[in-house]
Amino acid sequence: MTCSTSLFYSAVLSLSAAIAWGASPGLATPQPSPISSNDAGESPLLAQTTPPGEDIINLPDFESFDDPSLEGNELPNQPAYQTGSPQPGEAPETLNNDPNPLRYPTQPEEVEIIGTQPITLQQAIELAYENSQTFRVALLQLEQSREVLREAQAALLPTVDATASITGQDSASTNIGGISVGGDFDTTLSGGVRVDYNLFTSGLRDANIQAAERQVRLNELTLEQTREELRFNTTSDYYDLQEVDQQVRINAAFLAEAQRNLEDTQIREEVGVGTRFDVLRAEVQVANARQNLIQSQSQRRIAQRQLANRLNLPPTVDVSAVPPSLEDPWPLSLEESIVLAFQNRSELEQQLVQREIGEQQRRAALAAVRPQVSVFGNYTLQDNLSNSSGVTDNISVGAQVTWRLFDGGAAAAQAAQRDRDIDISEETFSQTRGNIRFQVEQAFSNLSANRANVRTAEIALEQAQEALELANLRFNAGVGTQLDVITAQSELTEAQSNLVSAVVGYNRALASMERAISNLPDGLTAERPLSGENEF
Repeated sequence: MTCSTSLFYSAVLSLSAAIAWGASPGLATPQPSPISSNDAGESPLLAQTTPPGEDIINLPDFESFDDPSLEGNELPNQPAYQTGSPQPGEAPETLNNDPNPLRYPTQPEEVEIIGTQPITLQQAIELAYENSQTFRVALLQLEQSREVLREAQAALLPTVDATASITGQDSASTNIGGISVGGDFDTTLSGGVRVDYNLFTSGLRDANIQAAERQVRLNELTLEQTREELRFNTTSDYYDLQEVDQQVRINAAFLAEAQRNLEDTQIREEVGVGTRFDVLRAEVQVANARQNLIQSQSQRRIAQRQLANRLNLPPTVDVSAVPPSLEDPWPLSLEESIVLAFQNRSELEQQLVQREIGEQQRRAALAAVRPQVSVFGNYTLQDNLSNSSGVTDNISVGAQVTWRLFDGGAAAAQAAQRDRDIDISEETFSQTRGNIRFQVEQAFSNLSANRANVRTAEIALEQAQEALELANLRFNAGVGTQLDVITAQSELTEAQSNLVSAVVGYNRALASMERAISNLPDGLTAERPLSGENEF
């Protein structure tokens, strides 16, 4: 009897060990590392892990959270969407929006998402430049200011007016002996051409032209600022999508492991080597993992729509991001970065241009109470159609001087307002300069912290993987508990999430640094390696 019992328990333990080590999906199956390194010793990259199928996740009540990028959907009359990471280059034409801004869908099927297109960050930025309404408005405002300049430059040329008229007049009649005599109806045709030119305007004309020129420059700088803001916001939205997409994959993998853990625990309970308490713990772990996955799927959906809205995509198309990778280190020191930001930021030049506009508007205001000299020439033709007297013409030329001697102080008040505008521009310039320096310093500090976090997260991930292996070994050897395994699995998932957050956080900090400086040449981070004092 004792021998049979021993053999039974030996068989059960062997079966449990086989389940744990690969005879069936078990607890000890190590999680693949989400980082990998190349032979050159470059920065590790985050690898995209394949999420489990719906039969593993088993969320029948949450179909709306399914990943459409995993279903191979196709757009009607369009080639199949890309599989895997898209290659750099232009974005597909299917992502270009309707050029008519006044058109909008009227049927539900016109806004139904029927496909998901993976795009790179550079493709997302190019799509933003192409489709963004904000960027288009800035372009239109620039064109509008150029037309205002043409209007101001028209004052350099004379004005020519042509007139023509025809009049009829009944001449007075004379009453002689009770008989009305006369009263002929005369018809006169007349026309003329008048030329006027402002010879001297006390600087009004020149001031208006220069103010319009500076307004064009101001709108050019505004367009540049809008472009940089659009690039930064698109980059930020793209990194948000990258992060939540990886969170979905990590949570899906953790849910699959939790379900396998539950299955193993149930088998152990059935053969008598597990307890109901262990099963309840495993069920709680599955429920918590399921909730985390559902929440991360919802966040991914929101991030996708946020990016699609930023890119102004067609209403039936969605986009997905490629897996994140660690960007190149920042090659400049803090001091070099601050000086470069002062040179490159359009916001500083905007205040200088605004100051110049105020100066020209002040000149124009004072010109209203100063002498104005104009010349004119007039040529007229007149023909009385009622008789044959012929056509008569007349030529006249002249000059006119006007000088408003008193306007109640209106011109002086307008000039004083423009003086205050100049003072405001100077103070705003100083404030903007301080804000730019702080933005660079903040981004530089975040770069340093997130770079350190990446290294720490890499080490923590390796340690979490090793801890899970040891927890499984201890549990299968009978010297550990299921709680140790569950805790190790949770810590591994947290370590994977922390690494994703650290890598994406560093990339965000780098994007913030690029925005704080602006107008950077392509490939700046690869121009020269970091020196010892600049290395994070």
